[in-house]
Amino acid sequence: MVAETGKITEAAKKLYISQPSLTNAIHELEKEMNVVIFNRTNKGISLSAEGEIFLGYARQVLEQAAVLEDKYKGGHGEKKKFCVSTQHYSFAVNAFVDLIKRYGQDEYDFSIRETQTYEIIEDVARMRSEIGLLFLNDFNETVLRKILKSNGLEFHLLFVARPHVFISRRHPLADREVITNEELEDYPYLSFEQGEHNSFYFSEEVFSVSERKKNIRVRDRATLFNLLIGLNGYTVCSGVIDENLNGKDIIAVPLADENEMKIGYIVHQKNRISRLGTTYLKALEKYLDPKEEPGRECLHMRQE
Repeated sequence: MVAETGKITEAAKKLYISQPSLTNAIHELEKEMNVVIFNRTNKGISLSAEGEIFLGYARQVLEQAAVLEDKYKGGHGEKKKFCVSTQHYSFAVNAFVDLIKRYGQDEYDFSIRETQTYEIIEDVARMRSEIGLLFLNDFNETVLRKILKSNGLEFHLLFVARPHVFISRRHPLADREVITNEELEDYPYLSFEQGEHNSFYFSEEVFSVSERKKNIRVRDRATLFNLLIGLNGYTVCSGVIDENLNGKDIIAVPLADENEMKIGYIVHQKNRISRLGTTYLKALEKYLDPKEEPGRECLHMRQE
């Protein structure tokens, strides 16, 4: 609660205990565990780097306690909590919807973060998110696997996708069965902005050796798709498309001469996947059926 509010006074009120009692409890915990959970300054307190890791483990303990209470107290335990961080994939959102439909009848606190690649890795490493969704290919795999390993994370393959171009149904190239990078030269290339980690290795889109003359970076899915339509722009991704989320005006066309995308999920190697996490991963399978999306090879949950 202190980490959530950022203030001991406010946390104490929410916990219905006195501030001195809470302060002493934190000091005793830090002493017992031999860790500095909070940095204390004149401006207040903030989580330390060690505290972030400690909090991740603490969340697991609370979640397991909630599972026990849910089972043995007839569903009157704490709110069900689950968080997934992901690149901008429609199937990730659809699976999240299915999860809520199954477990959202009572009280719950679920989060889905469509965010930057580096933040996905950090979220799972700090155990703020149980699962992260991203892709590897020949270009970024060596670098990202090194980062994942250094953060104690494991990558599990979901499926291999042939890169596709997302364009407007009214785009001049919309009638092509396959599109080449040369044909795309005169059109704006749209990509998701990656903040201070805006290197090609963290890109959500397949990196091409071909230099793109017109580049536009955006932060959210809606803006990207509006620009695809309004400017005859394009982006490069997995080819998994959902009309309910992306609209009927966007189509996916295979892109020639690009490396395959290994799309998968990452988890912390010290973290057991919860019942909610397992349900979410099973929900993903429904949206990764190769019969529904040509040009993809589904590899159902195989571990790399």
